[in-house]
Amino acid sequence: MSVLIERKTSDRNSIAIETTDAQHLAATKRRLTAAQRRWVADSAFEAAPGTFALIADESGKLVRVLVGVDAGDALGALGALPRALPDATYHLADEGVLKDKKQAALGWALGAYEFTRYRKARRAPAKLAIAAADLATLQPLAEATTLVRDLVNTPTEDMGPKHLADAVKQLGKTHKAKVREWVGDELLTARFPTIHAVGRASHRSPRLIELNWGKNTDPKIAVVGKGVCFDTGGLDLKPADGMRWMKKDMGGAAHAIALAGLIMQAKLPVRLQLLIPAVENAVSGAAMRPGEVITTRAGITVEVDNTDAEGRLVLCDALTYASEQKPELLIDFATLTGAARVALGPDLPALFANNDDAADRVIAAGRASNDPLWRLPLWRPYRKMLESYLADMANAGASRHAGAITAALYLERFVPDTTPWLHLDTYAWNDGDRPGRPRGGEALGLRAFFAFLQERYKR
Repeated sequence: MSVLIERKTSDRNSIAIETTDAQHLAATKRRLTAAQRRWVADSAFEAAPGTFALIADESGKLVRVLVGVDAGDALGALGALPRALPDATYHLADEGVLKDKKQAALGWALGAYEFTRYRKARRAPAKLAIAAADLATLQPLAEATTLVRDLVNTPTEDMGPKHLADAVKQLGKTHKAKVREWVGDELLTARFPTIHAVGRASHRSPRLIELNWGKNTDPKIAVVGKGVCFDTGGLDLKPADGMRWMKKDMGGAAHAIALAGLIMQAKLPVRLQLLIPAVENAVSGAAMRPGEVITTRAGITVEVDNTDAEGRLVLCDALTYASEQKPELLIDFATLTGAARVALGPDLPALFANNDDAADRVIAAGRASNDPLWRLPLWRPYRKMLESYLADMANAGASRHAGAITAALYLERFVPDTTPWLHLDTYAWNDGDRPGRPRGGEALGLRAFFAFLQERYKR
């Protein structure tokens, strides 16, 4: 059941939440009774962000909650409350220092999340009553974020290539979209050799899943998501600490699936193509070897310098196939490089683009939706780092410099210059618990891209 519900004007049972800060606490107290002010003082409530005080009436009934917030962080202001407050229904009071109540309500919904597939919920989260119009806008965003988190949090044994395909098929069933897939050696017959090469060592067959939706008369957009369901590194084996969380290496696919769902639910006037190359980068006698040369779908030969640079390999054939359909916009999501995290940290996804206007607009959309992105350059002189002595290019090189850029430059080779292309290198993960951002899988860049598409394709 959703923690965001419609607020009825006739419903007088919900409890008011008033946001405040140290600067406005005195004014907040003036709205309380003398007994309530004494209680606030005795509780040592000073309106520090993340703290709250429960206010009762003369009979002892909870009637108000004072919440300390950072007025500049509406999204994180209420994130800790759904699982901290008594189980009840609340609403945001007209008084309060937060101006953006919609973002605060979204933060409430994001903070209520708990992954319960393998254990019972700790407790039922409290509910927040909001205006019907806000509910219609925020509920899909909260549900899409939950989908990303659930997919990423699920261990690989229960989230392999077939499970990703099942998620796309369920999406297709919900929205009456067409879904097909190429599995195992079908990838070779259909000319997706790099997807096959990366996934052939696993006991679970690699596959490419395609969903198509929308009217043929609408502009075509393609969304691609990296679906490496587990990444051992292949024969260039990762160390234990580098492999520990590699169940999340399908985070790009999770973002792409969730974005496709938002597009279809909103009925944006587009012809959507969703592509999920889904593999497990495993180790066996069939594993891809360093030094192999693969002829990609595009006809570009690639020397495998490092089997742990597999994400760009599964993406390049999918990007080529998407480009063949001549979309007016091509988007891909990928948990592609640790270098992007070194450069920008865990909270700021790296955006690469071959079109300045599209890049500027998606960054602006991210800023407006509290889902920030940061653009890094496609610095083409660094292409020399991907040179091969016997193939057209290598998938990696000896230098560790500019790893996020060289990965993006690799992908760029498979996108026509005339096709506007946006590539997001996202972490898809929270390393620790924060208000509205529980530890584990996370949607980073999802709201930004959906807001961008809503603006671009508004009716």
